[in-house]
Amino acid sequence: MITEVMSDAKNRMNGAIEAFKKELLSIRTGRASASMLDDIMVEMYGSNLPINQLATVSTPDPRLIVIQPWDKSSLSAIEKAVQAANIGITPSNDGKVIRLPIPSLTEERRKQLAKDAHKRAEESRISVRNVRRDAKTLIEDLEKESEISKDDAHRATEELQKLTDSFISKIDGLTAAKEKEIMEF
Repeated sequence: MITEVMSDAKNRMNGAIEAFKKELLSIRTGRASASMLDDIMVEMYGSNLPINQLATVSTPDPRLIVIQPWDKSSLSAIEKAVQAANIGITPSNDGKVIRLPIPSLTEERRKQLAKDAHKRAEESRISVRNVRRDAKTLIEDLEKESEISKDDAHRATEELQKLTDSFISKIDGLTAAKEKEIMEF
């Protein structure tokens, strides 16, 4: 019983970490990254498709993203989708490829992005703590129903806290790395 509760808690905490990593990728750092375009959908062929299903996305240098559509007729649709996404980058279209020059970040904008990363980190910490709370409640319920002993419940609660601390530590490490990346470039 306890192993199932702990396993479920660990899986849910891993999910919170993965979601946090994905959120961090969406924070612009002044460095070109193809992942900045992951959430942009292009209306083509009667449906909404991600850019990476319509074109090759590359970063030839740290300040430039190049989108090379496989079908030249999708060029204007991709350009419109990037403009509509409002990611702070103005696309330039030369008829063959779309170039997205990444502007330098001001000091004020860097601080704002770092603050945003910390806000998202706190939301992730809260998610991890909510998983801990749910698992702790399950452990307490097992103890009340006499399915596990008081000692087993105490050990499981301590183990759960150690697990929580390790995931909070991972979030802190990811946040520090992202903040360094934002502030250095």
